[in-house]
Amino acid sequence: MSLDGIAILGAGIFAKEAHLPALAALGSAAPKLRAVYSRSEKSAHDLADAAVAALNLNEAPNIYHDGDQSTDLNALLARPDITAVIIALPITLQPEIVLISLAAGKHVLSEKPVAPDVKQGLALIKKYNSLYKGRGLIWRVAENFEAEPGFRAAGAAIAAGKIGKTIFFKSTVVNYIDKESKWYKTPWRTVPDYQGGFLLDGGVHTVAALRVMLPEQLTHLSGFASLNKDYLKPHDTINTVVRAGSHFHGTVEMTFASPTKTRPVSDGFVITGTDGWISVNQVSVAGSTAPALRVLIKSVVKTEGKPEEEKEEIIEEPMKGVEAEFKSFFDKISGKSDGTDIGDPLAALRDVAFIQAALNSEGSLVDLIDLVPDSP
Repeated sequence: MSLDGIAILGAGIFAKEAHLPALAALGSAAPKLRAVYSRSEKSAHDLADAAVAALNLNEAPNIYHDGDQSTDLNALLARPDITAVIIALPITLQPEIVLISLAAGKHVLSEKPVAPDVKQGLALIKKYNSLYKGRGLIWRVAENFEAEPGFRAAGAAIAAGKIGKTIFFKSTVVNYIDKESKWYKTPWRTVPDYQGGFLLDGGVHTVAALRVMLPEQLTHLSGFASLNKDYLKPHDTINTVVRAGSHFHGTVEMTFASPTKTRPVSDGFVITGTDGWISVNQVSVAGSTAPALRVLIKSVVKTEGKPEEEKEEIIEEPMKGVEAEFKSFFDKISGKSDGTDIGDPLAALRDVAFIQAALNSEGSLVDLIDLVPDSP
């Protein structure tokens, strides 16, 4: 398959601050950005201007927006020189735009979450599998935590047995969101028309990271959800107890309602095994504006006739998940896949299912496997 040009659909914060830098970092490994689309003409112009600066372009990508048939989304999708689209639109709009883009014969990389809820996600995946997958069209979900080298390194260390057999885990996410936050000021987030609010939009990252690191799938959940800051409706906090695989369990808690910008000292992720443990935390890197993921591995060294000793290993990987997911998507289209499963829509839907279960559990045990069958 050949990969010509691409278009970005959606001109919000993430397109400017994550997508454009990722394309710039890939350089010649990325296809040409030929067009941008937004519902408003102004935001489309803003993204095009940002692209010129970020990608050092001699000419701006073509601008498409609603309100004029000659420059609307259908006009963009009719262009034969655009092979693929990257979609970063409001959560409730994305499933429809994914299908429209596929119907136009474009490969699609759509931002997480895959859909607002499990029901819509299953329907979307079923349509893709039945109508477009057999035509060779590729659809992937852009979940950058899944692609982060740090989380994947932690998963590889666990798979290699560096902490023995996994026995329990925990994940803690504490975020402070006020009304002045650039993320809160996005209109579709200010009055969300989807379950969970920030918990869905941001919470799937945490679940995806666990999915990459843990050796077995999350299977059951019991938890509670609450709203602690009225402007973060419908929910801003969840606390859950989770089972994974056949033998281990853990806790996952996340909130976007911290009362202070400062956060309590706590590891973001800790996975414990019979012979050690792994923690993963985001850290600042001296001399760099980009953070990194620090993977700390503590393992027990057992030597016959000697006392047990602890061995320490530290892995630090720059955070470049968006760049990694873009490269995986472009390579897949070009037939150069490295065998990774980055961006599988069904896996991304399991992340949504976790959040949905946590929001609705009210202490009851929810079977996560039943929510998302292997064959929608």
